[in-house]
Amino acid sequence: MKIIVAIDSLKGSLTSLEAGAAARDGILSAAPNADVKIFPLADGGEGTCRSIIAGLGGVMKSAEVCGPLGDKVTALFGEVPDKKLAVIEMATAAGLPLVPDDKRNPLNTTTFGVGELIRLAILDGCRNFIIGIGGSATNDCGIGMLTALGYKFISGGIYGRDLANITAIDASDALPALKDCTFRIACDVTNPLTGANGCSAVYGPQKGATPEIIRDMDGWIKTFGELSTAFLKLDESSVAGDGAAGGLGFAFRAYLRGNLQPGVDIVLDALNIAEALKNADVLITGEGRLDFQTAQGKAPSGVAKLAKKINPHIVTIGLGGSVADLSDEAGLDAAFAILRKPMTLADAMNQKTATENISATVKQIVKLIAQARAR
Repeated sequence: MKIIVAIDSLKGSLTSLEAGAAARDGILSAAPNADVKIFPLADGGEGTCRSIIAGLGGVMKSAEVCGPLGDKVTALFGEVPDKKLAVIEMATAAGLPLVPDDKRNPLNTTTFGVGELIRLAILDGCRNFIIGIGGSATNDCGIGMLTALGYKFISGGIYGRDLANITAIDASDALPALKDCTFRIACDVTNPLTGANGCSAVYGPQKGATPEIIRDMDGWIKTFGELSTAFLKLDESSVAGDGAAGGLGFAFRAYLRGNLQPGVDIVLDALNIAEALKNADVLITGEGRLDFQTAQGKAPSGVAKLAKKINPHIVTIGLGGSVADLSDEAGLDAAFAILRKPMTLADAMNQKTATENISATVKQIVKLIAQARAR
């Protein structure tokens, strides 16, 4: 029996690979001769970098860069040298958790550190980039990142508030290597750049924006978008996803020719899990909670749907710390909660307990599948 294990991390409990190892132990205790392959899994958010780097045998690096408030932070990123690939989560340099609650204000935050990470990876020889842009503290439309890469915004600066003063754009000092780079951007939102569904109105409040700040920034970003569109000679001033990460989606698409894609699709393609799924009998996937959101672009649903697409006979099993209101559209043949007895959330999230629960649940599932196949 060939079994593929690809479980997303159980946040605060197990990493993707730790969850996969627990499932493997359960499989082999029920079917010692099973052929088991473990793949890390993520959906473009937190953990994406480590998942891809672990799956491709790359290396994790750290660097001191400009944080969202302008102070120095230590940011992590990954590289796969033989593929000239760098994997970056923007939140490690400009994420909301890096800003204390009492200092949250998108006028005062920047993506400059994200650009510094890209520059460092380029200097290391990387030309292919996968970048997750979830969890931002910023609404600077990417001017901070672009400034770090050599673009100049006349009369502007690197913070969200500086969008108000930009009158011209100068690309003469932009890093020459950028023209040889490809950027795949993990983006699971479809917000346009401005307006009622734009980055300022929808995501500004959680970053500390008042109604007045939202109104002002929306106007500044609209003007900046129009100025950029004319400068870059773009056909479209805004497309779905431009509003992601405070307009960072727009910066990647417009200035760096980035391709915005669902995060789970990027991860699955990078790890080439499709090849392993072609001849597999069973896929075991999962995450901390399986519910109605699972079918809406979450990693377990993404890998399950891919499995069914390329191998209609494969059995797809979902595991969750809890299972509630799971849609039939998730691509899972069956889903199981791993808890074996009543316990507190803290106990359930204990690493040892979660490991044992996954192994024990998977053991029972595989025993049942093995018996059914033997008949």
